Amino acid sequence: MKKKVLATLLATAMTVGCLTGCGGGAAEQPAAEAPAAEAPAAEEPAAEAPAAEEEAPAVEAPATAEEGTDPVANLIAATTGTVTLKVWASEEDQDLTTKLLDDFKAAYSDVTFDITLGAESESTAKDTVLTDVEAAADVYAFADDQINDLVNAGALQEVVANYTFDVVNENATGAVEAAAVDGKVYAYPMTADNGYFMFYDSSVFSESDVQSLEKMIEVADAAGKKIAMDISNGWYIYAFFQGAGLELKLNDDGLTNTCTWNAAGGTDVAQAILDLTASNVLVDMSDEDMATQIAEGNVAACVNGTWRAETAAEAWGDNYAATKLPTFKAGGKDCQMSSYSGYKLVGVNPHSANVGWAMLLAEFLTNESAQTARFEARGLGPSNLNAAGSDAVQANPAIAALAEQAAYATPQRVGGNFWSPAETLGQILASGNPDGTDLQELLDTTVEGITAPVE
Repeated sequence: MKKKVLATLLATAMTVGCLTGCGGGAAEQPAAEAPAAEAPAAEEPAAEAPAAEEEAPAVEAPATAEEGTDPVANLIAATTGTVTLKVWASEEDQDLTTKLLDDFKAAYSDVTFDITLGAESESTAKDTVLTDVEAAADVYAFADDQINDLVNAGALQEVVANYTFDVVNENATGAVEAAAVDGKVYAYPMTADNGYFMFYDSSVFSESDVQSLEKMIEVADAAGKKIAMDISNGWYIYAFFQGAGLELKLNDDGLTNTCTWNAAGGTDVAQAILDLTASNVLVDMSDEDMATQIAEGNVAACVNGTWRAETAAEAWGDNYAATKLPTFKAGGKDCQMSSYSGYKLVGVNPHSANVGWAMLLAEFLTNESAQTARFEARGLGPSNLNAAGSDAVQANPAIAALAEQAAYATPQRVGGNFWSPAETLGQILASGNPDGTDLQELLDTTVEGITAPVE
């Protein structure tokens, strides 16, 4: 019955012929390009680009309305009675979402709405939704690394149609890829700021210094300062191995991993980490310790995310700066450090009694205007290309650095067996490999753990 209701709604809104009868389906459209990273300074050797990953399936663009049709008008015309919707947003996003919901109801004042707003963290949305998918919110925000589980559980409606804007082409490529599974878009990108990059004190480092990690260590050592990075954390140590072109990816089963960190070149990366941390300038440090050490003036640069921006800005004042991650040397070659990118998405529950309106609301909560408002209210980086390209966003050092790093970033897609072995590897390397374990043996053990079957 629910499938029949959805088919009727979409047929009314978009015209069945447009979805299925015009040349065998919607034409694929290229995703918008992510912001390009700046080239390294001329005096520094050029870094090798990260090795290309296995090509992901092309993302299918949602269908667009036939010329002369208005999908929103069709949706309104097909609506009778009150449209009831339940929305979940994070505790921090309640005020802004309340305003956006009021704006949405005002924009479609000919329709009677009953919209309730609940609080649910993006980080825990999946667990709450999967407890009872049919009883979950019609529209909800979640972190992009949850998308596979949500799709597999039938908890996300595919974005089969655009109502008010082109979801694929108006958002950054990485955000669209993060919202897609097997080439099909299942969510609406909302933010693009959950990644990491390099914060630094520009009174200590010049713009050319921060292009190379080895150069940064040299400069920091002379200034009696430290550079902080949470090396014993799989999320961050990934930067070195991926930067050198070694693969880590989630398998098609959505549970296990493929990892080539122990392949040719892997020991060069491990030795590079040993060499860098042996300086006692690049220091393995947790996020909480970084906050303290930055405030106390001991750390002059760190690899971290937007949530640490205020700490750095307060400590370094006018000297607060941020940029993409630097290069590092592995086996005599300069490699550009990679990173994980993270996005917040808005999904629609396919069990909603008002799927068409839920999709339109999801668009409204993630359109250019909403993303701009979210940046202004909370400092969250937009995935929308126009919003991200605004002067205000580009003037924000942390958000601009994320955009610069985007060319070297990949969405986080790993199985649960990755984290513990990667953490152990990071701890061993950051502490100088105290047992003198052969590096190939160390990496073989790590990969065995990362790729182990899920019991």
